[in-house]
Amino acid sequence: MANTNSTATKVVVPCRISFANIWEPKSINGSDEKYSVSLLIPKEDKATLAKIHKAIEAAKETAKSKKWNGKIPPNLKLPIHDGDIDRPDDENYAGHFFFNATSKDAPQIVDRKVQPIIDPMECGSGDYCNVSVNFYGFAASGNKGVAAGLQNIQLVRHGERLAGKPSASSDFVAIEGEEETDPLGDELPDYLS
Repeated sequence: MANTNSTATKVVVPCRISFANIWEPKSINGSDEKYSVSLLIPKEDKATLAKIHKAIEAAKETAKSKKWNGKIPPNLKLPIHDGDIDRPDDENYAGHFFFNATSKDAPQIVDRKVQPIIDPMECGSGDYCNVSVNFYGFAASGNKGVAAGLQNIQLVRHGERLAGKPSASSDFVAIEGEEETDPLGDELPDYLS
């Protein structure tokens, strides 16, 4: 259950995460190092999509006076994208909307009981999470738009890994019986002698 403390621009998004640079910051295309994650929201999750829309609209209103000289720019860049259109070759994005959230500060990563997760292999790309984000307006390098600030992540359940290293449990099976000390005996092939 998500905490109800919020502002108009903050949303806790139930989603599947991808491109999860959540344990160490990373530079993308030479930019400053940031923590980042892509949030995949199923298109049928209308309630979450409505909350995201309201938060983006609130961010526009806030930025209108603070960043955009009293009016909403006509060619505003919005953070949310259609996976079927913008990532047609990635089956994981099919049937989803997605957006990227970034932060210069490390997110807190917790389990279902809100206990800190410290093992990077415990939460990553492919897992299902609640991710708190804060939408905000920006004006930089001639671009104006709304972006998503990454706040915190709660692991809800593990999913099939989308990228990166596989887990040890997916590579190996438990070995029964006693430890073998010399599985080949004394007969090594010539190239190993």
